[in-house]
Amino acid sequence: MTTTSGPAVGPTAPPTGVSVIATVFNEAGTVEALLDSLAAQHRPPDEIVVVDGGSTDGTVARLRAWAGAAAARRGPALRVVERPGANIAAGRNAAIAAARGPIVAVTDAGVRLVPGWLGDLVAPIEAGAARWAAGFFASDPRGAFETALGAATLPEVGEIDPARFLPSSRSVAFRKDDAEAIGGYPAWLDYGEDLVFDLVLRQRAGQPAFAPTAVARFRPRPTLGAFATQYYRYARGDGKAGLWPRRHAVRYATYVGAGPALAVLSIAHRPAWALGLAAGLVAMLARPVRRLVHQWGDLSLPGRAAALLWLPLIRVTGDVAKMVGYPAGLGWRRAHRPPRWR
Repeated sequence: MTTTSGPAVGPTAPPTGVSVIATVFNEAGTVEALLDSLAAQHRPPDEIVVVDGGSTDGTVARLRAWAGAAAARRGPALRVVERPGANIAAGRNAAIAAARGPIVAVTDAGVRLVPGWLGDLVAPIEAGAARWAAGFFASDPRGAFETALGAATLPEVGEIDPARFLPSSRSVAFRKDDAEAIGGYPAWLDYGEDLVFDLVLRQRAGQPAFAPTAVARFRPRPTLGAFATQYYRYARGDGKAGLWPRRHAVRYATYVGAGPALAVLSIAHRPAWALGLAAGLVAMLARPVRRLVHQWGDLSLPGRAAALLWLPLIRVTGDVAKMVGYPAGLGWRRAHRPPRWR
């Protein structure tokens, strides 16, 4: 993303025709489930464009086999674009450029889309009520750890303020001309690229319409280590883009300042200071526990207990990963001086 434009002005006719795009890299085990969920949409896409970033596990062969089978049964047309070495942002830009429809809906590998996803997502754009739309996303967990991870990291729909919500590119739709006008996704950014794209697009197209029933379900990371790596990369992306300095400062103040100070005071002076630590822990875990109770469904009683025990470790691990990742991103930003995007 090297250029931006001002707000879109003047009335325009609602566009029609939808291209669904996605990027993949070594997703042979998940890509067919994504495509099958697109084929099952109540409002089928006019085309699907998938950009592969150089997979070595047979992903492209699976894509081409699915495309051939879809053509034989007259299903959604799938076009595969190969861009070895492209990151997610560059891959999405290539997919937007290749898309033939005036509306582009974006999703991601590893996602399972509910049957009404596409119709609900593009309805505000096709009706002329909005220039872009924000779908929702939800956890699709396997077992106690993944259930706890989803509860710890993902909001529930009732927590969303539609006037402020910015979508993940697992579930978003926009007009192609608006995306092209702002220069697409920031190819200089490897993680957090969808948030920067959202913020710039909002300057042009206003707040997106919120489509809470356009749900993309995805599986959380399966291990604590994989989750820590994910959050390290997210925070590094924040640092690279210069995002959320106050939010990260509060985290450092809590873990490096207030938390240790309360621990020392409770040990060296009065045990009552430990109540401050306990209050902080309760505040940190109250919302994830509430979500977990809503979401633990068919977990057994031991599974529910395990999920509860995972929550504090997940929260602390995520915060530590962010505290390590953010300065790494700031260092990259100072060394590389990325484009000004706002």
